[in-house]
This record gives sequence, C-alpha cells and structure tokens, in this order.
Amino acid sequence: MERIAIGADHAGYALKEEIVRFLQASGYPVEDVGTHGEESVDYPDYAIQVARAVATGQADLGILICGTGIGMSITANKVKGIRAAVATDGYMARMAREHNNANILCLGGRVLGAGSALDIVQAFLQSRFAGGRHAGRVGKIQALEQAGTT
Repeated sequence: MERIAIGADHAGYALKEEIVRFLQASGYPVEDVGTHGEESVDYPDYAIQVARAVATGQADLGILICGTGIGMSITANKVKGIRAAVATDGYMARMAREHNNANILCLGGRVLGAGSALDIVQAFLQSRFAGGRHAGRVGKIQALEQAGTT
C-alpha cells in the first residue's frame, strides 16, 4: 500500500483527523505532519512538509487540507516534482490521478463534509495514472519545471 503523508491547518484539522482514521483502518501507512489542534497556524508550513515528503520519496502520495484546499495546492505546487490538485468530488480526484498524475490531493475542510471527503480520498487512492496521451502532457509540465519557466 502507498505511504501517505497528510497535513492540515486549523481549518482542516477536524477533517484531517477523520481521514487519518479512515486511512489507518484501511491499512495505509500514514505520516501525520500536523497540525494537531484547532489553534490558528499557517497552511504553508504543513503543505511544504507533505510536499517534501512526497518529492523525496518518504511518502508515495500526500493529502493536504485547509479551508478550501486552494492555499495548500498553491504552496505544494512550488515544490519540484509535485502535482497537487484540489478536488471537490470523486470525479475530479480520479481525473487528477488518471490524467494529471497528481501525487497530492488537496481538500477544503470548510467546503466538504466528512462523508464526501472520504469518498474523494478513496477515489484518489484507487485511481492510477493512465499514461498514453496524458504522459506527454505531464512531460510538458515537468519540462516547464526543469526550465524554471513561469
């Protein structure tokens, strides 16, 4: 099973706790980088930890949760080798993996209920990169990253 790194800010803390329980019950090895409470914290501090864990191979995939998932996604995507995607439903999560080879799922703790979030996590984890025509597109993203092009 894939090793999962997970992190959240205060707005995603409660949902993170639900997801960690789900992942552990499903047998996934989980590295929870925090936060470990509802005290206000800065989401980039947790996004960077998860992104680095995935980029260095300490984790196979990552999950990040903030209020909307957007801030976590923006931050994580600054790390070379990361393709972090916000998903608000299972279809988006599946397409993020199948078409974009996403390696981090970003969720909104203030946008999703626990049931919906767990369905999205499951769709993300059960999907695989389709390759084919999508491999060339992901290759173009990686080439931009290598060139430092913005």
